[in-house]
Amino acid sequence: MKVKLLIDTREKDKATVGLLIREKRLVLEEKRTALSSQVVLLLVEKILKENNLEPSDLTDIGVEEGPGSFTGIRVGVAIANAFSFALGIPVNGKKEIVVPTFK
Repeated sequence: MKVKLLIDTREKDKATVGLLIREKRLVLEEKRTALSSQVVLLLVEKILKENNLEPSDLTDIGVEEGPGSFTGIRVGVAIANAFSFALGIPVNGKKEIVVPTFK
């Protein structure tokens, strides 16, 4: 089963995490009250648990690269790259580290 993790941390006051499972999109959003990295990791854990999935079930990661808040994008990309390295899966279709691009 193909399961893609989606991460969007571009906005200052909101973090969004989603899963794309067989073309069905499941999304969790949360207003940031803590550091972005803490919110995003908790959202990833929550959405995986709600769908009876483990991190090892992920096959791909999609992360928003911008435009948006530099710090927010950097946090999202760092989390995506860490998952990619740990699980050996691609980010935005690439096996190597993704570097944010500002358009």
